Amino acid sequence: MYDLYYWPTPNGKKIAIMLEEVEAPYTVFPVDIGKGDQFKPDFLKISPNNRIPALVDNAPADGGEPLGIFESGAILEYLAMKHGILLPTETRARIEVMQWLFWQMGGLGPMAGQAHHFRKFAPEQVPYAIDRYTKETARLYGVMDKRLADRDYLAGAYSIADISSWTWVSRFEWQGQDLNDFPNLKRWYDTIAARPAVAKGFIVGDDLRK
Repeated sequence: MYDLYYWPTPNGKKIAIMLEEVEAPYTVFPVDIGKGDQFKPDFLKISPNNRIPALVDNAPADGGEPLGIFESGAILEYLAMKHGILLPTETRARIEVMQWLFWQMGGLGPMAGQAHHFRKFAPEQVPYAIDRYTKETARLYGVMDKRLADRDYLAGAYSIADISSWTWVSRFEWQGQDLNDFPNLKRWYDTIAARPAVAKGFIVGDDLRK
């Protein structure tokens, strides 16, 4: 049903996990971002911002032509709406999910991503950048830890908001973080990691890096 244009990054893994959660068949098309596959014309037709992941629904609900979607948050929302799971229909509950989804897209992902880059991949050490992004990621972890003090998941019930943040937290070591410093977050992380769909989706494409 779905074509997943993918590389095993936190953003890519979100969609693999979601496809496992909805139990939908999908085919993985690797986009090797280290070799520049994201700039190929055919991929840019689906993802004009030259970023993975991208998804093509070959059987959209309207019965029309295959539908291409880019941006991981938009893909999560689309799949949740189409399959009727992990996104409430009641207005207030849906807003809770969507604000935490956007929080990840606008905050946790970009800041943790910069921590990844400067701590692990930058060609030279930049102490100011390492310190800045490591501390900001810790602050964002603290926001989640406080949020999770009196609830199981970010927006009440397990949702696409949790999937979107969980894949970024899964790289906590790359970000210079210790989950033991955030006990509520660690409990949340371990609970989600134990979900069969998460365990299955998380390892999709890991062999590609090798």
